[in-house]
Amino acid sequence: LGLSGPPGAGKSTFIECFGKMLTERKYKVSVLAVDPSSSTSGGSLLGDKTRMTELSRDMNAYIRPSPTRGTLGGVTRTTNEAILLCEGGGYDVVLVETVGVGQSEFAVADMVDMFILLLPPAGGDELQGIKRGIIEMADLVAVNKADGDLVVPARRIQAEYVSAMKLLRKRSKVWRPKV
Repeated sequence: LGLSGPPGAGKSTFIECFGKMLTERKYKVSVLAVDPSSSTSGGSLLGDKTRMTELSRDMNAYIRPSPTRGTLGGVTRTTNEAILLCEGGGYDVVLVETVGVGQSEFAVADMVDMFILLLPPAGGDELQGIKRGIIEMADLVAVNKADGDLVVPARRIQAEYVSAMKLLRKRSKVWRPKV
């Protein structure tokens, strides 16, 4: 599964919760978390693993943070090969968390069985998704953080994306993207 979304959408938190649910059901889970590299120093924080503390201690989970090192599209140059290695290593589910910074971070969509776009319920211009790019690559759009005071904005965003996705050309004759 490939996961992307804007900063603050809760990608790492979602992966930790979903990953723990899978390991509790006896699945082996691998997480390939991609972090941006600095164009100045070339360094990366590789901090996604620190937001997955429970999952990082789980014996049925493997988390590998990797820097982009200048590769565009939200993944690294070797993400596809890393996916294959994890599958060959016996992992049942491979979750790829992209850099997730904008409309063009969807290279992972061609590497995975399902591409999920996570969105926060109050992210400014709600119809950014109607622009060509990441939204038309998504197999599933999930509005995250939809609790408390954010329930109403989350439902509004959901309705707007359902409407917007009707205007996009379908990638598959079999699957209709869900919101």
